[in-house]
Amino acid sequence: MSGIRASGHSIDTRRRAVELFDAGLGHRAAARVLGIPVKAVRKWEATYRSVGSGVLLSMGANHRKYSWEEKVAAAEAVVGGRLSKPQAMAEFHIASASPLDKWCKLYREGGADALKPKSKGRPKGSAEQPRELTREEELEKENRRLRAEVAYLKKSTALKAEKRSRTAPKPRS
Repeated sequence: MSGIRASGHSIDTRRRAVELFDAGLGHRAAARVLGIPVKAVRKWEATYRSVGSGVLLSMGANHRKYSWEEKVAAAEAVVGGRLSKPQAMAEFHIASASPLDKWCKLYREGGADALKPKSKGRPKGSAEQPRELTREEELEKENRRLRAEVAYLKKSTALKAEKRSRTAPKPRS
């Protein structure tokens, strides 16, 4: 297989799908000819019909970043009923229906603010800052460390003694 692989299908398969769409076949017939799931070909057909074959063939090559304004405008147009999803995809040059579906859902739930980018990772300053220990706390900490050390040494000594007793020659009776 040659070309870029996105969604598990080669660019050659997508190219063949474009030829089938150009010949007038729908997504079900094209899926049958290509031997791949109808669901995938249905999405390809929607992309092909709304933004053309160039976008369909370049899907997966690189991911376009959409600004907050573009997301809000596209979601407003679809949710407000001004444009259908395929029309919005064509007007705003959105390659796949998936991000548009997600934007519309977020827009319905929380308005334009829901589409603002979220900061990623752990917030700065969230880790507890180490504080100065009192003299008593320092001594308690040292005491715990020394107790653990003593317990370790006792265990080590006991294991060595047990190993010696197993390997030592047995007295004859």
